[in-house]
Amino acid sequence: MERKSFATMDCSIAQCLEVVGEWWSLLILRDVFLGVGRFDQFQRRLGISRNILQARLESLVAVGVLQRVPYSEHPPRVEYRLTDKGRDLWPVLTTMREWGDRHAAPSGPPVELVHRGCSTLTHPRLVCDHCGEAVGPRDVTAVAGPGRSWPLRTEFAHGT
Repeated sequence: MERKSFATMDCSIAQCLEVVGEWWSLLILRDVFLGVGRFDQFQRRLGISRNILQARLESLVAVGVLQRVPYSEHPPRVEYRLTDKGRDLWPVLTTMREWGDRHAAPSGPPVELVHRGCSTLTHPRLVCDHCGEAVGPRDVTAVAGPGRSWPLRTEFAHGT
């Protein structure tokens, strides 16, 4: 099945999906956040074919989410590291993991996060960057931003 491109869609979620919406890309990024960076490590952990893995890594480098960093000259070898743009995906992956822990992990979370600052388990949450209060779908109103080219309904759907 041919994947639809979201490149022309006027939506930041669609634009994010255009960059990382392919499932192998998200799993590669998960592993990079866990400290994996070398081709053979990705292949071993993911069980992905070499050609698919190479294509996904090249794509993530091309869009500026990962960078190639040499670690050996003889033979030439690189590892993949997150760029600032890639590190900005941490909340996206963390929120997806939290959803999976809650709704798709019947035996409990496979990975938990410990806050280095206080050494306790943590569940990151969205907060208002102005007042620090927790923010959920019922706590915000969507308004058209400067990049919007079509009208926007200003309230989220009922039942959220």
